[in-house]
Amino acid sequence: MFQIRILFMKKLSSLILMAIFFVVISKATAQDEDQKFLDDFRGTASITHNGISLVPSFSLGDPAVLFDLKFTKGRVSFEPDMRFALEGKPWSFLFWFRYKAIQKERFSLRIGAHPALNFRTISIMRNGRTEELLESRRYLAAELAPNYKLSEKVSIGIYYLRGQGFDEGVKTTNFLVLNSSFTNLYLTEQMYLNITPQVYYLTTDDLKGYYMAGFLTLAKKDFPFSISAILNKAIDTEIVPEDDFTWNISLNYSFGNGNQRINKRRQL
Repeated sequence: MFQIRILFMKKLSSLILMAIFFVVISKATAQDEDQKFLDDFRGTASITHNGISLVPSFSLGDPAVLFDLKFTKGRVSFEPDMRFALEGKPWSFLFWFRYKAIQKERFSLRIGAHPALNFRTISIMRNGRTEELLESRRYLAAELAPNYKLSEKVSIGIYYLRGQGFDEGVKTTNFLVLNSSFTNLYLTEQMYLNITPQVYYLTTDDLKGYYMAGFLTLAKKDFPFSISAILNKAIDTEIVPEDDFTWNISLNYSFGNGNQRINKRRQL
């Protein structure tokens, strides 16, 4: 039975990867037709030496492939966020439903919710032999994200997420972020930087921690590839065994309408 579950999850992850590839190709070659239904479609595929979660203090600790997709109709968007270990084993699936409750010239407010699956490999004993089992854990989370634009290139915001687990592991998560964003900082006529520093407070059940993080993207105008980095440092935390300092560098490929970059880890 355990072997069947492992094979099933591997086949499922392969099918999801194939589905993502099909969506990317079909959207890239048929955008005009899609516009009849969707107002916007875009996405980012990334490869990194260390997969880092939406909460930057949590990391896979191994190379990963990440897919962020965004389907928009009016003020509503559906945003699958799927992450895999480099060998194809699933890491986490988040299926965001988001709504732009307020969209003014300077102030915006986004609300959202998602069901999620988080995967981990556990060892079991069967017939005197150790076998590996891919276990999934279910979560449900909601977010609130007000943001205020100080200028065309500078904004400040707050991000709050509350998550609830339904299986073994962490039951309640609170993630409160104070962030700022500096975008389109041109180094040359073509190359520019996006920088997002933040500090955040995190609780997992009865444990808590304070952290600071930075997100950096180097991109070229009208070019689909970019390079990004995440740096995360614990200030004071009870949450273990996560590393005191985590970082990664990613190669990103943006596709869809206008090849505009989306990345929820950078746009909280």
